[in-house]
Amino acid sequence: MKLIIFITSLLFTFPISSQVKSDSLAIEEFTYDKKEQLKVYCVRPSDYNPNNKYPAIVIFHGGGWSIGEASWGFSSAKHYASKGMVAFSVQYRLQDLEKRITPYESVLDAQNAIRWIRKNANKFSVNQNKIASYGWSAGAHLAACAAIFNNLDAPNEKISSAPNLLLLKSPALSLLVYPNFQKRLLDKINVRNLSPAEFVSENTPPTIIVIGKDDTVTPLQGSELFKKNMDKYKKNECELIMYDGVGHLFTPSSEPDDGWPNPDKEVSLNAQMKMNDFLKKYNYIKGF
Repeated sequence: MKLIIFITSLLFTFPISSQVKSDSLAIEEFTYDKKEQLKVYCVRPSDYNPNNKYPAIVIFHGGGWSIGEASWGFSSAKHYASKGMVAFSVQYRLQDLEKRITPYESVLDAQNAIRWIRKNANKFSVNQNKIASYGWSAGAHLAACAAIFNNLDAPNEKISSAPNLLLLKSPALSLLVYPNFQKRLLDKINVRNLSPAEFVSENTPPTIIVIGKDDTVTPLQGSELFKKNMDKYKKNECELIMYDGVGHLFTPSSEPDDGWPNPDKEVSLNAQMKMNDFLKKYNYIKGF
């Protein structure tokens, strides 16, 4: 699989009004895994009232499972906090095969982070039944795995790792499209058992996917398979929104999309609006 480099300033172009409004929002740091010293960063709405219950969103950055940091999700966290959600941007372990850290550990961390947020829902005034998860590229894979492979390494855990809503941008939803991905997992888990699209069920939460039709990094076929399997269940909802003329992270199709992203601003803004509409539909945010 190609190495992808992401920077947070290129991931989303928000409306100017919401960006200005979010500039003053504070970022708080917490440790959700003391053993691994993994952090989660919280942004609360400017009118936060501890007596209320807020929808939450948990953000997982991209970076091919091997690079990146939680700060890449800060602009997204502020965006959603400006719309009345309690937002969390998550640090997770990155692939380091010499230390036997693989994308499997990344998935376990994502699940652990969501459980930690649920366990501490009262502390953050979060409605633990209204926790959305947003990720892009590899981060979208983590969000989807948290939902589909609930409590993967903790079958006796009473607190669910599954978010109640999924927002996925340029997601890696079928790992089977990557011929050598098993090597990245060592002997930790079979690649198929970490591939969300093949294991969609009637319990998979409502999902929106935004992706470029010409994506060469996280090919469209994975998202199409996810959508096809979601549609097998009458109660499931999956919106798959495909954009012409762009590839990974909405980089124009005339440019390579496997390196530094160069997202089309108009497409990025439209995708953000579609995800906002999805959140409104499920009453996670108000009609701004």
